[in-house]
Amino acid sequence: MAIILFSDFGSSDLYVGQVEAVLDRYAPAVRVIHLLNDAPSFDIEASAHLLSALAHRVPKGHIFMGVVDPGVGTERGAVVVRADGRWFVGPDNGLFSVIAGRAAARQFWQIKVEHEHIAPSFHGRDVFAPMAAAVATEDFPNSNVTPVGGLQVVLRNEDLAQIIYIDHYGNAFTGLRAAAVSAAAKIAVAGRTIPHARVFSAVAPGAAVWYENSIGLVEIAVNRGSAAGVLGLSVGEHVQVV
Repeated sequence: MAIILFSDFGSSDLYVGQVEAVLDRYAPAVRVIHLLNDAPSFDIEASAHLLSALAHRVPKGHIFMGVVDPGVGTERGAVVVRADGRWFVGPDNGLFSVIAGRAAARQFWQIKVEHEHIAPSFHGRDVFAPMAAAVATEDFPNSNVTPVGGLQVVLRNEDLAQIIYIDHYGNAFTGLRAAAVSAAAKIAVAGRTIPHARVFSAVAPGAAVWYENSIGLVEIAVNRGSAAGVLGLSVGEHVQVV
């Protein structure tokens, strides 16, 4: 069992270390895995689809602490979700709704947020990290949660025809699951039509392709180049299967 961090806190900023220190305080024997701390900033929908694709590659039993939370400090809810044997702790703002919507089995608990001694702008450290540690150490359910019937904020769980993440190579992940897209199809984006290849190195240097990436999504790449730079792509850009 491990606690797996997924956030938009930034890999080189001061937030992740504070979260990890709290996890070490409450669950010192539990491994912490940094899945991604550079999720699309403030973009709950893109992050929800990215987290869903990543989580399915992780063994059951692990606890995800997911924080992409532009509404932190407001009346938005806080939640623990169990979906197909994996645990998710974080804001009830839609971040876990794609995972929950696609799960065969799911349970939900609302977290009681005690506002005293909690920084209103850092629930990741003060609310979600202690709760993730409680789940990891089997101190759950506890007095800080109440079972509920579902999430307060539910996003559609159909595939998202948008760019949801761009890695440091400039490769552009979409919210389309590749298993549902024919290899004969092309992807239209930013005024260009991109053909399919098994992998980016199957085409000439500088050529653009789409392929099924390692987490099962349609990804747009330029062989030995940056698809984001060459094609002018950014998170939120719409794509179309043609």
